[in-house]
Amino acid sequence: MGNYFEYLHTVGFEETNLVGNVYYVNYLRWQGRCRELFLKERAPEVLAEIQDDLKLFTLKVDCEFFAEITAFDELSIRMRLIERAQTQLEFGFDYVHLDREGEEILVARGRQRVACMRGPSTQTVPASVPDSLVEALKPYETADPAGVGRVA
Repeated sequence: MGNYFEYLHTVGFEETNLVGNVYYVNYLRWQGRCRELFLKERAPEVLAEIQDDLKLFTLKVDCEFFAEITAFDELSIRMRLIERAQTQLEFGFDYVHLDREGEEILVARGRQRVACMRGPSTQTVPASVPDSLVEALKPYETADPAGVGRVA
C-alpha cells in the first residue's frame, strides 16, 4: 500500500446517468466519504472534537476527469495530504479503476481544501489544525501525488 488512505467503492446504478456513465457529482461525494472514513478509522479523536466545537469547512473542491466509469466498476479512491497550513489542509484524491486483470487505471484526479474552525455558528473563527489530525495525516503527506498506474 502506498502513502495514501484508500476507500474501495463499487459503482452502483444510482450513481449513473441515463447514458450509463457515472454522474460527475458522485466523484465529489466520494471525496467526502473517503475523508469521513479516514477520520473514523485513523483519527477518531477528531470526531470527538467535531461533536464539541471543531468544524471542518470545505472551501474548495475540484475534479479532473480522464475516463468514464460505469455501474459495477471497482474503484480505489486514494487520499493524500498535499498541503498543511496552520488552519487549513489540502487533500489530493486519485480515482483508480481496478480492472479484472489487476491493472490500475487513473480515471480522475481531484483536490479538496478544508479549513478548521471553532466556536458557535454565529461566531466561528479559524482554528489550528488539531494535533491529533496532524499526527494521523503524517503517513499520507506527499509533495507529488503522481505515480498511479496508467492514465486512461
